[in-house]
Amino acid sequence: MTKLSINLNKIALLRNARGMNFPKVLDFAELCVKSGTHGITVHPRPDQRHATYQDTFELAEFCQDYPDVEFNVEGYPTADFMEVVKSAKPDQCTLVPDAPDQITSDHGWNTQSENHFLRPLLADLQEHGIRTSIFLDPDPSLIPSAAETGADRIELYTEEYARTYNTEDHEQVFEQYQKASVMAQQHGLGVNAGHDLNQKNLGKFLTIPDVLEVSIGHALTVEALLHGFESTVRSYVSIVEESAT
Repeated sequence: MTKLSINLNKIALLRNARGMNFPKVLDFAELCVKSGTHGITVHPRPDQRHATYQDTFELAEFCQDYPDVEFNVEGYPTADFMEVVKSAKPDQCTLVPDAPDQITSDHGWNTQSENHFLRPLLADLQEHGIRTSIFLDPDPSLIPSAAETGADRIELYTEEYARTYNTEDHEQVFEQYQKASVMAQQHGLGVNAGHDLNQKNLGKFLTIPDVLEVSIGHALTVEALLHGFESTVRSYVSIVEESAT
């Protein structure tokens, strides 16, 4: 069954807006676990404008008490980021090609031109017992070079899937994700997915076979403002569980 990982960056952003430890990121991590989620994700950026390196360490310790809950840390592999991840030892680290001033992730790695950059970073993480993933556009031509990086998984960047949902272009776009996923699996790569997935579009995406993990944060946080955090998480868990039947 696909695992649901909740990204808590927006909870951290709300906390940082007041300069106090309220709301507590750990409280919401506990709510996620009690509501049935399978994983926790954070994406600490260099300026730590939402999730911080301290959050990373605290969540890593928190998840140790829940063996069935995976901790995923994603971000650009600066020297500081790599040291934090190797020290925190999450279950998974997803490398994302973010520039420091990006508002949010908006593209995947070019694994053809950046292969030699990624290889030693991924090997370093794996030597520390951390499963690796790389953020990737749904371009089947990138899959062979993605496999050559030595990554364990890819995370398909799903913004285009979400943006075209319920438009005339959607089926063609969806086919690209299907092709990329199948090809990745044929090359020995696990497939994760994330970015702009929500309750309306997630179910269809999960008709793609053997997606191992979806990471959802922004949409879930917005929906939780309307419907409550716990009930929103449970709704996502239900979508994921229904996709497995």
